[in-house]
This record gives sequence, structure tokens and C-alpha cells, in this order.
Amino acid sequence: MILVVGATGQLGGAVTQGLLDRGRPVRVLVRPGSPYQPLVEAGAEPVPGDLKDGASLGAACLGVEAVVTTANSASRGRDDTVETVDTRGNRTLIGAAVDQGVRRFVFVSAWGADVNSPVPLLRAKGETEQHLRDTGLVWTILRPNVFMDVWVPAVVGGPALAGQPVTLVGEGRRRHSFVAVRDVASYTIAALDHAEAEHQILPIGGPQPVSWRDVVSAFEHELGYPVPVRTVASGQPVPGLPDVMTQLITALDAYDSPMDMSSLAQSFGVAPTPLAAFIRAFVATNRN
Repeated sequence: MILVVGATGQLGGAVTQGLLDRGRPVRVLVRPGSPYQPLVEAGAEPVPGDLKDGASLGAACLGVEAVVTTANSASRGRDDTVETVDTRGNRTLIGAAVDQGVRRFVFVSAWGADVNSPVPLLRAKGETEQHLRDTGLVWTILRPNVFMDVWVPAVVGGPALAGQPVTLVGEGRRRHSFVAVRDVASYTIAALDHAEAEHQILPIGGPQPVSWRDVVSAFEHELGYPVPVRTVASGQPVPGLPDVMTQLITALDAYDSPMDMSSLAQSFGVAPTPLAAFIRAFVATNRN
């Protein structure tokens, strides 16, 4: 049995469905009112719980061979914070896995995770990584780069399709290996059974590094008209983005993160999604 935490999120849902498609038994941690029914209909076993409720995590891990967690507080609110979810919640989940004799633990972290990061979410990810490495679990940590599915629509796609200017932090010329959620899900699933993934931190990116300016150009090519761009200085708010996303997009303007995924993609059997293909599908789905 594999427990997926964060299964009602975009990545967690893709991981859950991918495991079910492969005939793997899957248990999903769910909260009352969350949209988990489609996963149950697909064959997942629901178990009530919350990262803030240690007792529920112990029950969820009972009889489980592996835990996969993709959960984070980025799109939540109220009492779901970086501290309660990403720091204390993940630590409690790891403790429950150890107590219940879970063998394998796959943690989806983030590129840039560091215990010394000035970005609270990335600092919490780094602290969780460190705690996980200190356990007796067979662990794998995945550090995906910028998610195409989250960032490309939020920063460029939404405004471009609405005829609004795109707002970039700085000049938007830093290059990052944007990666599709479905590709991260494929790497995550493969890591569960791959000896090469045991006790490893795996950076995960797309097929080629691109800048925000490249993303804008790709939309202009697909849409057939120019997309206006305005820039703001580091630390300034970005219209339409919550504070946590503004912090992260500001951090992205401080460095480049190209990745060569050719070897890992071949070893894990993943065909990376090019940015142009993602944008083509996004425009076809969302253009009026």
C-alpha cells in the first residue's frame, strides 16, 4: 500500500492517478470537504486526516509500505501556513511513518530548498529534507524546478490571454528549467521502485532552460500577437500573485538554474514536456 499525502492537489492527483493506472494499491489522506471523490472512484482508498493532526497521520501510515507527499501550504490559507504544514506537519508525517514501520518515503521538495533560505517555504522544505535524511527510512527527495502548470499560466498565460500586460520581476532574463507537473509525477512514481533513487536528492527540470522573456515570446508565437511586458523591482508586489508566489518569483530573479535531465529522464523512462508543447495545449484549452 502506498500513502499519498497531497493527493487532491495538482501534482498529488497526477501521482495518485498514475499509480492507480499501474495497478498499485493507493491510500489517500483526505480532509472533509476536499475534492477527493474522483480519486476514490478511480480506486484509491480514502483515509481522513490532516498534516496538523498527528493521530490521524499515525492511522494513515498503518500497514503502508511507502509514503509519497506532495503537500504544501502555498495554495492554502487560514491555519494552513508554512509553519503548521511545511515545517511541523511534514515532521509529524515523517515521525508517523517511522513509528508505523514504513520502509520508503518520497518527499517532493523544491529547487532552492535550503535551511538558510530567506524564503520561508524554501527554508521549511530544506528543514524537512534534513530531518528526513536523519531517519532510518529509505528516502528520496525530489527537487522540481519551476512548475510550468502553476507559474506559466499565473505569470504570463492568464494576462496574455486576457489582453493584459505581463508583469516580470527584474528583466526576466534569468534561465530556469521549467518542468511540467505530469513529468514530476512520472519521476516521483519511478522513484518508488528505482534503486538509483534510494537515499538520493534528485533535481527535476524540463528539457531545456528558458527565461520569462522566452515564455512571453512563446505565447506571442502561439497567439499571433504581441504581449506587452512591464517590470517591477525586486521586492515590489506583482499584480494578481499572492505573497508566497511573489517571494518565489523574486527569488528566481537572483540566479539561473539550467539542468541537464537527459540521463535521469532516460533512466526513469520519462519523456520531458517542452515548453512550446505545454503552451500550445494551454492556449487551445483556454483561448475563447
